[in-house]
Amino acid sequence: MAERIPHEPLLDIEKRLPALKHISLFGGFSAAQLRSISALLKKIDYRAGETIFRQGDLPSYIYIVMDGKVRLAFDIEQHPLSNISFGPGDCFGETSVIGIQPHTASTIAVDDTELLVMSREALMSVFDTDKELFGLLVLNIAREASRRLHRADNLLIQQALYLQTRAAC
Repeated sequence: MAERIPHEPLLDIEKRLPALKHISLFGGFSAAQLRSISALLKKIDYRAGETIFRQGDLPSYIYIVMDGKVRLAFDIEQHPLSNISFGPGDCFGETSVIGIQPHTASTIAVDDTELLVMSREALMSVFDTDKELFGLLVLNIAREASRRLHRADNLLIQQALYLQTRAAC
């Protein structure tokens, strides 16, 4: 299945600014910076059960959940991170875009879901036009990746302790 290409630009930027202020990816942005970034975002909708991208796909977008819920899915059954989901205000795909690495998991819309996306090309256009904004955005992406890594570490430790306890019985 080919990745769906978002085509709807954000026409209601001013209406969305209050919601964008609460997204960690845009933390510390001024109103002018939010407007600048908003111009690069596009909207895309998925129905419940639709796959957004598959594990191993090359990254194209940073995704921001505006409405609905998205679940991570791994090819390995009973993967300790399989219960992770993203809801309104959460972002995903950003580490793959920054790292230029294939996606490590698939993502599936749990509910009808509205996403805002920023393409890798749009991200790089920020680098070309506004280094300060690019730096703040990448710092926020690094913070989000660090938070997610911390949560993943805790889940893996819990899983290892569980398996160790089961083996000892």
